[in-house]
Amino acid sequence: MEGVEVDGGDAVQSPLAKWKNEVSRTFLYYLDRSAPYTFRRWLGTLAAASIYILRVYYGPGFYVISYGVGTYILNLLIGFLSPKEDPELEALDGASLPPKDNDEFRPFVRQLPEFLFWYATTKAFIVAFLMTFCSIFDVPVFWPILLCYWIFLLVVLTMRRQITHMIRYKYDPLRKKKYSGSKSDRSSSCLMGTNVRTDPGIFSRVANVPSFVLKNSCKYYYSC
Repeated sequence: MEGVEVDGGDAVQSPLAKWKNEVSRTFLYYLDRSAPYTFRRWLGTLAAASIYILRVYYGPGFYVISYGVGTYILNLLIGFLSPKEDPELEALDGASLPPKDNDEFRPFVRQLPEFLFWYATTKAFIVAFLMTFCSIFDVPVFWPILLCYWIFLLVVLTMRRQITHMIRYKYDPLRKKKYSGSKSDRSSSCLMGTNVRTDPGIFSRVANVPSFVLKNSCKYYYSC
């Protein structure tokens, strides 16, 4: 029970619900504090991935879990490399990207922000590591076939399609674009929601985290 109704319509939270809310607030507080430290965050993710790899290597099995984690991270990577607004759909709607020599060049906005990409990747490795302690997930498979299928039919074909899309519409997701407008234009572009990271509900929808985590999103999660 989350709470008990009392006179006046007020709800009194149980001790368990209070403890749960306190833990959640503490976790979100430190999660928000970690936003500016990109390199350190990814070092932690690398450590979590190394622990999982060692677990699978020295305890042979759980290949289906590894396949699922690899496919999930590949999908996250595609979202990280893809623009928020697909130029293909914009072309169908009659809209077009501004020319390269225009005074106001629109910056590249990712479909999946870096912070959400890191958070989901780290959580995937942690959950996968915990799943290796349940024998029910150790499904016997011939892992070389599974590995070849993942590399050639998923990674190669997916990345080939993504690179072709990047070349066709001439955008580079790994390079920061310089914004040639004025400083006030840059601030307004953030506040008007040009970037997905300024959307207060993005974390709630993607990572199931309340929106106040993104209170400093324009400062930390994206360089406007």
